[in-house]
Amino acid sequence: MRKSLLALSVLATLSAPTFAADYSDGDIHKNDFKFMQFNLMAAIDEKGAGPESTHDYLEMEFGGRSGIFDLYGYVDVFNLTSDPGSDKDGAEKMFMKFAPRMSLDGLTGKDLSMGPVQELYLATLMEWGGNSGVNTQKVGLGSDIMVPWLGKVGLNFYGTYDSNQKDWNGYQVSANWFKPFHFFENGSFISYQGYIDYQFGMEDDASYQSSNGGAMFNGIYWHSNQFAVGYGLKLYNNVYGFKDGQTLPWAPVEADSSGVGHYVSVTYKF
Repeated sequence: MRKSLLALSVLATLSAPTFAADYSDGDIHKNDFKFMQFNLMAAIDEKGAGPESTHDYLEMEFGGRSGIFDLYGYVDVFNLTSDPGSDKDGAEKMFMKFAPRMSLDGLTGKDLSMGPVQELYLATLMEWGGNSGVNTQKVGLGSDIMVPWLGKVGLNFYGTYDSNQKDWNGYQVSANWFKPFHFFENGSFISYQGYIDYQFGMEDDASYQSSNGGAMFNGIYWHSNQFAVGYGLKLYNNVYGFKDGQTLPWAPVEADSSGVGHYVSVTYKF
């Protein structure tokens, strides 16, 4: 499964002010926005808990801001034509992610910014991969920070609850960005967008488990008001805590969880 472009949750960077959030005037809706889009995706040499996979999927991606709440989410549907020759044949058909955050600045009515930190959040992240997939809930502290050249970057720290194991298991640090860097006369632009998810402090008692792992996505995308086309290079290292090359206990296969994957997408924006 591909973790989607969390960077798109900061599309508002293009129109929102770059100074610290200030809700002391009581107007918690002054930074509201929303977006929804459909992405037709091709994943090539995707890594994970099993052999590498090349497959197609459709993604409905959405997000926005309403008052003190910030939301990013998506729903992926794999193997659209139910092709029996697909790497996803017989696997879970869908994967969902929802990442709501609640602004502590907006909740308290105070400016909690400090240095490069623009806003603080109570951050959550929920992932559902079906009966045999990744099913986790994460909660922690989130922030928007200003980074040289990149601009506003979302940075979140979570503790992870594994619903499959019914236990807390490790931590995750996530960062996401969206940086337009070349503009055309017709208003379209090229952006560098991506994210880092790094997990650590996880159980590694079994031979197939790693105490840490993660992924970094680096995408170059062309955007217009209605469409986007892009390519992403994703770097994996024991992603989701599965140790690369180790046999999994529930299937006679080895985890291919480290290496390089490629993603190509065509997007229609609503």
